[in-house]
Amino acid sequence: MKEFSKEVYLKWYEDMTMWRRFEDKCRSLYLKQKIRGFLHLYNGQEAIPAGFTHAMDLTKDSMITAYRCHIHPMAMGVDPKRIMAELCGKATGTSKGMGGSMHIFSKEHRFYGGHGIVGGQIPLGAGIAFADKYFDRKAVNICFMGDGAVRQGSLHETFNMAMNWKLPVVFVCENNGYAMGTSVKRTANHEDIYKLGLGYEMPCLPVDAMDPEKVAEAAYEAIERARRGDGPTFIEARTYRYRGHSMSDAEPYRTKEEVAQYKLEDPIEIVKSRLLENNWATEQDLEAIDEKSREFVEECIEFMESSPYPDASQVYDFIYSQPDYPFIDKLEN
Repeated sequence: MKEFSKEVYLKWYEDMTMWRRFEDKCRSLYLKQKIRGFLHLYNGQEAIPAGFTHAMDLTKDSMITAYRCHIHPMAMGVDPKRIMAELCGKATGTSKGMGGSMHIFSKEHRFYGGHGIVGGQIPLGAGIAFADKYFDRKAVNICFMGDGAVRQGSLHETFNMAMNWKLPVVFVCENNGYAMGTSVKRTANHEDIYKLGLGYEMPCLPVDAMDPEKVAEAAYEAIERARRGDGPTFIEARTYRYRGHSMSDAEPYRTKEEVAQYKLEDPIEIVKSRLLENNWATEQDLEAIDEKSREFVEECIEFMESSPYPDASQVYDFIYSQPDYPFIDKLEN
């Protein structure tokens, strides 16, 4: 794996501060009703995509996740300006303004979506991995899910099939403690989610996902195992979200003191402290990066504001149509 150098840490700091500000600005735009529908923010979980993309081969590996999906595609290389445009329903968005917050997608960067169905992306991730194996691409799919999704039957069916066929996929549970507003301890007889892999003899482990270095180390081992044909791994990335499940979440299930306690382990502060401790950057250097992040997020908003809404005729452009579809005549009659 690439070493954790000064350049890596500076990139992590620049990326993670920009991601945090991007999400904060999305919250502001939602309150102004420029973003409609649902909005699920990622604040606090930035070490996960930072660590994983450090360990991945971004020229061929792919990623799929659930609906908290603005930051993952940025880490894969998708232009944040186009993501901002998509969030606001503009034609320049990643899905031409027709996907919105939960459905960011980029074929070019092998980011196969945000999916709104809880656990719906898990079998799809294994399917992408099956295609990679079938066509001998030597590529690995990273399949993210939340802690609520691991209670879905599709996970167990997929785990069984992925192990049976030794598919090149890394399953990652982003365990932020609450499935919407329900704590992990209330949904099962166990709290060590990673142990679900044991029933399938799948290599599995927990990782401190507030630290991008620890995430990268676990990710690299799992990715290389998959790439050499030894099958999947299940990683429980233990993290925490500072915002509610979505913008409509009043957060009655946790205290402000709990959130404040987790902020003492903020992943951005961890990266910042290592930069300073190793004399890789000064406070002034980091302030300059902060300012650059602020300016870039404002550029994303300017791009979004100057972009048009989709033409009404576009609504028919992406509908699957088959004239001789079986039973269509019965529906018409």
